[in-house]
Amino acid sequence: MARTRIGPARVPSRESPETAIELLQERGYTACEIDFEGKFWMDYPWAGRFGELAREADIALSVHAPIAGFMGHLERDKKYNMATGMLDHSAGVAVACGAELVVFHPGFFLGREREVALTSVAEQLGSLRERLEGKDRAVPFGIEVMGRVRDLGSLDDVIWIAQRVEWVRPVIDFAHMHATSDGAYTGVDAFADALARADAVLEPGAPFHIHFSDIQYANRNETKHLSYGEGTLRADPLAQALARFERPATVISESPDEESSQAIRAILLGTAV
Repeated sequence: MARTRIGPARVPSRESPETAIELLQERGYTACEIDFEGKFWMDYPWAGRFGELAREADIALSVHAPIAGFMGHLERDKKYNMATGMLDHSAGVAVACGAELVVFHPGFFLGREREVALTSVAEQLGSLRERLEGKDRAVPFGIEVMGRVRDLGSLDDVIWIAQRVEWVRPVIDFAHMHATSDGAYTGVDAFADALARADAVLEPGAPFHIHFSDIQYANRNETKHLSYGEGTLRADPLAQALARFERPATVISESPDEESSQAIRAILLGTAV
């Protein structure tokens, strides 16, 4: 059975890289996603030291780019330039700390048909790649499945982009998918089917990158992450589905509290009582 790494969606301390790694180790984590959703808070020396210590501790890192760092803009204007700069800087931090990939959100329809919007995202990612290659920042990017049923970013959308942009990987967010499916992710087959679709477009050896937490939703739209057990999404079928694949996995807990992340970790590692 391939290895499953588990970790939080936030660096547990901004005091120092040493403190952050100590906390991750104390809590039994083998992965961590660097949280830039709101703003950049880590400089390059901090990132370099954090990455060095993470490698020594066998902790896999990823970077979540700011929310505004998306592609598929209508015009290559100020917002586009800002988004490109955010993704560029996220990739720079990823290189500095040795992160596996940069997670980002897809764009928006902006009044366009689905395929037109998706094509725009793919084209602008191509321009971004040229910029990153010129700076030796050409790391893999992971495009996240989103949690609103009428927005761009369904599993179909993410797979469409990953099929056409070889350096982009799907990031499967089961909480989002549970919300947009009106709670359909309760059995092993539903999880396995989603993993199989990602498996088909991932290069050999690349791990599944998964976001997971319990979730509250209404009208097939996410409303907020819940403490584990308060909603209807469970980690047991995910653990069973992952066992069907030879591919390793990195599971990032987006739970709002540490107790929930530990409950998910225990289930996925088979240590739950």
